[in-house]
Amino acid sequence: MAKPDYDRSRVRIGVVHLGIGAFHRAHQAIVFDDALNAGDLRWGVLGASLRSPDVRDQLAPQDGLYTMVIEDGGQRSLRIVGAVQEVRVALRDPASLVEAMASPEVHIVTLTVTEKGYCLDPASGKLKLDDPGISADLADLSAPVTAPGFVTAALRLRRNRGLSPFTVISCDNLPHNGARIRSAVLEMAARIDPRLHDWIAAEGAFPQTMIDRIVPATTPADIEILSTELGFVDLGMVKTEPFTQWIIEDRFAGERPDFARFKVRLTEAVGPWEDAKLRLLNGAHSTLAYLGALAGLEYVHQTVAVPVLKAFVDRLWDEAEATLDPPPGLDIAAYRAELMARFSNAALRHRTRQIAMDGSQKLPQRLLATASARLSAGLPIPALALGIAAWIRWQEGRTEAGEVVVVEDPLASETARRLTAATDDRARVAALLDLQTVFQPALSADPVFREAVMEAFVDLRRLGAVGAAALRLDRAA
Repeated sequence: MAKPDYDRSRVRIGVVHLGIGAFHRAHQAIVFDDALNAGDLRWGVLGASLRSPDVRDQLAPQDGLYTMVIEDGGQRSLRIVGAVQEVRVALRDPASLVEAMASPEVHIVTLTVTEKGYCLDPASGKLKLDDPGISADLADLSAPVTAPGFVTAALRLRRNRGLSPFTVISCDNLPHNGARIRSAVLEMAARIDPRLHDWIAAEGAFPQTMIDRIVPATTPADIEILSTELGFVDLGMVKTEPFTQWIIEDRFAGERPDFARFKVRLTEAVGPWEDAKLRLLNGAHSTLAYLGALAGLEYVHQTVAVPVLKAFVDRLWDEAEATLDPPPGLDIAAYRAELMARFSNAALRHRTRQIAMDGSQKLPQRLLATASARLSAGLPIPALALGIAAWIRWQEGRTEAGEVVVVEDPLASETARRLTAATDDRARVAALLDLQTVFQPALSADPVFREAVMEAFVDLRRLGAVGAAALRLDRAA
C-alpha cells in the first residue's frame, strides 16, 4: 500500500479547493499528492465544503488522511493520500476561508461545485440575481455564501494587499467551465467595484479544463471491506478506477506544479478534448443511467451487460462521433473501446440513479448539443432522441415496473408540474421540450427534433428501455 513519502508537517497550503467531495479526493488531490511525493511541498490542499460538514467530520479525526481504493475487475490497490491538510465548512466561518485564500502561498483555487454552484442563468449566462446567495453576496461580501462570492472576496482582499491573483481552475464536468466561473466572478466584481473587475480581467486566469475519472459514491459496505483490510475504519475513503485524465488550458496567473510530470496535459485548446468526453463518455453515461434505471438495473456494468443496451451505446457513439473534431493524440476508436471497458468494470458498482441525478443540468452539454450539431448537418438522431426521451420518462418518477422513485433534480418540481398537467404522452413530451432552462428554443422548435423525441418516448412507454433500444438497432441494420 502506497503512503505519503514526505514530511506532512513541512507541507505548505498552495491550493484551496471549494466543494471538496469524493471526486476531488480521487482526482485533483492525487496530482497534488504526487507533487508532494516528488519533493515540491508547496502544494498542500485546504478543502472547503460549501454546505455539509460531512467531509470535515470524516477527515478531521484522521488529520486529513484518507484511502483511495482503485478497483479494476479482480485487481485492487490502496493508497493513503496526504495532500489534504485541512477541511473547513465554509459557511461556519466564511471570513477565515477568504483570509486563507488570500494567503501569499496560495497560487491555485480549484472548484467542484456542480453547475448550479456557479449561480448562472442557463439561458443568458448571467448571474442569477434572484438567487438568495448571490443577493447576499452582492449586499455584503464580507461573509460570502456562494462559490463566485468566495472567489471574488478573496481576489478583492489580494488586490487590496498588493498580491497577485491566484489561478482559478474549475474541475466541474461542464463545457467552457473556466469561462463560466470567470463570467460569474467578473459580473459580481463589476457590481461591487468596477476597478476590481478590471484588475481581475487583466491579471486573473481562469483556464478551461477537462477532467475524467469515474468515482462512485462510497457505500457502508465499501467502508466495512476496507476496515477489514486496514484494521481501522476510514470514513473518508474514496473508490475509483485506474483511468484518470486532466487536461488544462495553459493559462496561469502565477506558480503551478510541474503538471506535465504528473501526467496532466497542458494544451492551448481544451475544447476538442472536452467535446469528445462530453459527447462520448458523458452522453453515453447519462443515457445508460436513464435506460438502466427505468429497466430496474441498479449499476452501469449491469446495464452494458445487456447485449441490446451495449450495442445501443455503440450506435449512440456513431451518432456522436460524426460531430467531433478530434484533437491530435486522441484515437477515437481506442477511446470508445476504453470507455466500454470502464463501463463494464463491475468492481466500481456505479449506480444508475446516482448518474441520473441533476439531469436537467447535464442534458444540454451531454446530449442536446450533439443532437443540435447532427440536425444542423442534416443527420438523423434516433439514438440521441432515445436518450433524451429516457430523461423525460425518468422525470415521471416511476420505473417500468411501477416502482416510485425520487427524482433528484433542481427542476424536479417544475417537471412534475408540467407532466401532471399534460393529458397524454405527446403532451408530456411537448411540456418538457418547452422548458427553456433545459432546451434552447431553436432546438425545441425544430419539428424533426420534436418528432424524434416524441416517437422515442412513445416507444419507451410501449416497449420499455430494452425494447425501444432494440427497435432502433433493427432500423439501423
